[in-house]
Amino acid sequence: MKPSLNWLLIFVPIAFVLRFWPGVANPTVLFVCSAIAIVPVAGWIGRATEEFAARVGAGLGGFLNATFGNAAELIIAGIALSKGLTSVVKASITGSIIGNILLVLGLSILLGGAKHKEQRFNKTGARTSVISLSLAAIALIIPTVFHMSAAASPGGWSPDVEHRLSLGIAVVLFVTYICVLAFTLKTHKHFFIGCEGELEEEVEHWTGRKAIVILLIATGVVGLLSEFLVGTIESARTSLGVTEVFVGVIVVAIVGNAAEHSTAIVMALKNKMDLSVGIAIGSSLQIALFVAPVLVFLSYCFGRPMNLEFSLPEIFAVVASVYIIFQISGDGETNWIEGVQLLSVYLILGILFFYLPEIRAEGSPTPKKELETPALGPS
Repeated sequence: MKPSLNWLLIFVPIAFVLRFWPGVANPTVLFVCSAIAIVPVAGWIGRATEEFAARVGAGLGGFLNATFGNAAELIIAGIALSKGLTSVVKASITGSIIGNILLVLGLSILLGGAKHKEQRFNKTGARTSVISLSLAAIALIIPTVFHMSAAASPGGWSPDVEHRLSLGIAVVLFVTYICVLAFTLKTHKHFFIGCEGELEEEVEHWTGRKAIVILLIATGVVGLLSEFLVGTIESARTSLGVTEVFVGVIVVAIVGNAAEHSTAIVMALKNKMDLSVGIAIGSSLQIALFVAPVLVFLSYCFGRPMNLEFSLPEIFAVVASVYIIFQISGDGETNWIEGVQLLSVYLILGILFFYLPEIRAEGSPTPKKELETPALGPS
């Protein structure tokens, strides 16, 4: 009866009833129930991955943990891509990055700091990850800068060129991800030894067969629930009065990362800030270096090429989040007021995205003629 995310599993059958039982269909309620139901099932994916990874060696195990740690986000975004909801997918990338840095780490620092006056973590490992995250943020800014610059030059812009630019950047990010894995799991793993030791302490091992079976079942259930969630986004956002960008940045991002959120907070409460910081920053890094490129690659498989051009509010949110975490990670210490500061920034950005008007769909830049004030009266 101990409080647990598993209590939320009750929403799994409720979501299936709402989806398949005739006469009880309600898109908005299905959207909410599916979102909540994904949280505990995603937690099972993470747990099963950890158990399976522990049995295949440190190198391959670490790779599996890092790769499948964001399985829920990948499944949700992949289904959204297949349905042409590119703006939701891009917004979920932004939301996952800022959510892990500001919301997850903010809550962890606040709650952990309320229990422990000061908490310390490995600043060398944290700063190394934050620098990689900064480089990823720069890479995600480039397509937007290109779009704005090329739009000012007659004949200098085309969707095809923008897609090729984004594809090239995605390849570079993916290769960088492989290098980061080699650095953290092989050549310089002593930088991150504290996080690994704490993690092993918390795991009660399953058998290999049990881990694989649960991983397969949970992945399938998340796939179905993600289809319910994505299929009701349009109806839910209309009835709730929010935009696709808000749904992607706030709702989808929180749902996809909720299991990791809870783990980071629990570790902070136990004064294991190394692991808490590692989860928050590491998850953002995986989104930027692994999930974003993979989604670009997937978009070509669906015949709907996606570029990495983000809106200015999204770019600002990512840059501001990375800047803040760069400052906080420098001294290797945290206290509860830093958690309040991170959460304040997240709430401010959430308010921004709530009131932000629907962004124009992808396409050519607004022609200059549309920006000219029409003449009044006869010419």
